[in-house]
Amino acid sequence: MNTVSRVLLGASIVFFVHDLTFAQKKLDFAQSWGQKQSLTVRTNQYPGWADGAAYLENDVNDSRLYQVNVKSGKRSIYTIPAKEGTVVYVEKNDIFIKNGSGTAKKLTNSPDVAEQNPTLSPDGQYVAFTRKSNLYSLEVATGKEAQYTNDGTDVIYNGWSSWVYYEEILGRPTNYKAFWWSPDSKKIAFMRFDDTKVPMFPIYSSKGQHGYLEETRYPKAGDPNPEVKVGIVQLNGGQVTWADFNEKDDQYFGQPYWAFDSKNFMVQWMNRDQNNLKFYQVDPNTGSKKEIYDERQASWINLDHDERITYLADNKYYILKSDKTGWAHYYLYKLDGTLVNPITSGDWQVTEIKRIDEKNKVLYFTARKENSARFDLYRVDYSGKNLKRLTFGEYSHDVNVSPDAKYFITRYSNVSTPDRFALVDNQGKVVRQLADSKAADFSSYSYGKTEYLHIKSDDGLFDLPLTITYPTDFDKSKTYPVVFSIYGGPDAGTVKDTWKGTGNQYWANEGVIQVSADHRASGHFGKQGVAYMHRNLGHWEIIDYSTIVKWLKSQSWVANNKVLITGHSYGGYMTCLAMTKAADVFDFGIAGAPVTSWELYDTHYTERWMDTPQDNAEGYKAGSVLTYANNYKGVLRIMHGDMDDNVHLQNTTQLVDKLTDRSVPFELMIYPGSRHGFDRSKSKYDFNERARFYYQYLLEKPLPKEFK
Repeated sequence: MNTVSRVLLGASIVFFVHDLTFAQKKLDFAQSWGQKQSLTVRTNQYPGWADGAAYLENDVNDSRLYQVNVKSGKRSIYTIPAKEGTVVYVEKNDIFIKNGSGTAKKLTNSPDVAEQNPTLSPDGQYVAFTRKSNLYSLEVATGKEAQYTNDGTDVIYNGWSSWVYYEEILGRPTNYKAFWWSPDSKKIAFMRFDDTKVPMFPIYSSKGQHGYLEETRYPKAGDPNPEVKVGIVQLNGGQVTWADFNEKDDQYFGQPYWAFDSKNFMVQWMNRDQNNLKFYQVDPNTGSKKEIYDERQASWINLDHDERITYLADNKYYILKSDKTGWAHYYLYKLDGTLVNPITSGDWQVTEIKRIDEKNKVLYFTARKENSARFDLYRVDYSGKNLKRLTFGEYSHDVNVSPDAKYFITRYSNVSTPDRFALVDNQGKVVRQLADSKAADFSSYSYGKTEYLHIKSDDGLFDLPLTITYPTDFDKSKTYPVVFSIYGGPDAGTVKDTWKGTGNQYWANEGVIQVSADHRASGHFGKQGVAYMHRNLGHWEIIDYSTIVKWLKSQSWVANNKVLITGHSYGGYMTCLAMTKAADVFDFGIAGAPVTSWELYDTHYTERWMDTPQDNAEGYKAGSVLTYANNYKGVLRIMHGDMDDNVHLQNTTQLVDKLTDRSVPFELMIYPGSRHGFDRSKSKYDFNERARFYYQYLLEKPLPKEFK
């Protein structure tokens, strides 16, 4: 016999069906933390394509990699081609190369000097790398080295990023690498950084008897930035050709791009105010530059935008990605900077190019079009015509398109459907279902259901997205505490309509409502929504989060004095701001590595949204947690690594100074030796202390023995 319970949630109605014909079981401790399987099972994985006719399959049973024919389904052992299997790496300061058969060869012998970011040339004949802030290459066959620069010091870096470029522009995945091979393997472009005028920030380590200072050239908002030059070297040596820019100008350079024929090098340039982006075509032989693109926006332009430029192999066109209309879209340009036409348009966001079919002039890409919390695959002609969604259903899709663009594999799910895999053709027809992670005994478990919904913003302009995971055996006649997990940074939303796994099920079993929510500037509403943050970080985020929490507290099933907000980094900032500026709304907070005042953070990130402190003193004051410290109430737990080189411990120390002046209770945990992410040796302690906080303040009972 089935009984149906109806729960009214704003404009949504959730129906929970309870099957009374058998007793459902709850997930145990290990299952609810994902340490043991329960609701889902491990499935084969599909990491890519062998070629247009066969996809790759990692078998969960024998851990072997197979290639599977798309038409027949027949599979055979896949052997990685020798060239594809070649990797270069550093071990004990020396560079090694390993071919597809697994044979390793040592290429350098300098055990006392670190060699960094070895990168194989496109033709596989050379390796470029940096050593002691200078740029080198070596020939794989002979081990012969070439040194291209010789002025590297502790403040001059050739091919090695200055900290702010590594963190904010070129990105952490580069591991400070700032050099790029030309497609023909005959040239290397690189950036040269001069940190002489960048202020030094001291980070104290307490290790040993006397400790030591770690000093980093870290430009805080309003400070001088590194001076940057862009150079090109010929593989066979000679003088560096410098691109025709003045390194003394207050400017930024973004990710550069080589043309397919290696005859031109595209350099992204941006002014210090970050509202003017230009592309320059640089001649690698002379360094002369030609401006071919000029974009200006009233707020800012993201210099670190992924796939800003995608060159086409015909050496006639490139595809630009830009949010200049208020939404991220693709545009077709000639190499000389002439716009041919927009490829996509409308009030929705493109996300990533998945394949370009140059023969048929078709672009395959993912976008958040049907729903901002879901990702779908589309195809469109270069002309912008014949746009078609290729994925299916009310799911979010993670796709991998075949080299010939005739098929794709999708991993798809939503908040109520565990991951599935399917093979689909380029017309959107499902060829075959490949795998389903839903366990055979899924229905025998009682677990906390997750719902995806929207709440109207206070001004009525936005439908703010959120997910709610309800307690196991949810009963609307009872009241439950809430954990409100956020990040909150610009264009960095966390709400996705995807399967959440079982990591939230322990607290569902304990009777805790778990909420994830995004504000108007989180990316769900395009750049036009993100632009609300211009010059006033912290303002709209707290307004929108407060709107959602007030709605929660208006529900009969929420304990309105037990809402805990938690987040790390920008989420830590939001948490501290919520417990001060919005202390009448939020009751408890756990903040990890928070920014507490924006003049304490770096130039490029902070000034992108806020401009400089000199230009926007009021905005910096209004966005600072320190401004509202006197409003603090409730209980806030702050955690920070003492070696954090990103958000410095200085941020937490200044907030602690304000709070202790008032003699108000709060919790503080410093993790010695930890960076922005806490050291792994501290993870168990941190995990248990978070659980202790939940039990003490939300559940008001002792921490169970399983955590001890």
